[in-house]
Amino acid sequence: MTFLLVGAGQSTGGVLTDPSLPVDDVDAEINAGALGFGHSFGLFGRLATVAIAQPYLDAQFTGTLDGEPAEATRSGIADTKLRFSVNLLGNPAMSPAEFAKRKPVTTIGASLSVSAPTGEYRGDRLINVGTNRWAFKPEIGVSHPVGRWILEGAVGVWLFEDNPDFFGGRHREQDPMASLQAHVSYTFRPRLWLSFDATYYDGGESTVDGIAKDDRQSNSRYGLTLSLPVARSQSLKLYWNDGATTRIGSDFSTYGIAWQYTRIR
Repeated sequence: MTFLLVGAGQSTGGVLTDPSLPVDDVDAEINAGALGFGHSFGLFGRLATVAIAQPYLDAQFTGTLDGEPAEATRSGIADTKLRFSVNLLGNPAMSPAEFAKRKPVTTIGASLSVSAPTGEYRGDRLINVGTNRWAFKPEIGVSHPVGRWILEGAVGVWLFEDNPDFFGGRHREQDPMASLQAHVSYTFRPRLWLSFDATYYDGGESTVDGIAKDDRQSNSRYGLTLSLPVARSQSLKLYWNDGATTRIGSDFSTYGIAWQYTRIR
């Protein structure tokens, strides 16, 4: 299967900044667009998928600088996202006919997500579209069918490379950040389903020029995803998510829509 994805979304809320900087109460309205492409294939008899997505961001920020109101606008290409996943146990690689006749079973899989530093970045700016560093997220997940319901869970960890050109030419490091995800979805009919989503992440404290910052994250978020078939090979996905409990950096809401075209051979 090959699929093409075009999406757009908006996020509004608080932004996490370096606590040592004279910037406070930063809020943002971020409009995002993304183009994605993916392909599934057989790998030693197991189902595998590769995907790539390129976001574009247009954002407006407001806050205070040295106690005075300030604002900034940023737009441009953000960091490229890549992902490879493979089933380890459960559904093997199948032809479309075999897939249509299959009986859903418990599946365990693993993935590796990569964020490449391709986004626009300037070291003399505190807020950028890009991050100027690589990031990697190995993850393992399980999916269990119960009639029309599907229960899913995943555990992973983000690993960050250093940013040697952080604001003002400083060196920024960040600790790993663990993540937990849970999804409960109900399928009304093929490509028409509704999912409740929840995630929790913890860690990610940063160090700038050897000085540790009090910016460890310990946040949970929840949301909904609705998939709607619009044609034989096309579907729309509507999604929303919000912060549930927030220590720092996750006090924002996101709404979005994505169109997906799928080609099965």
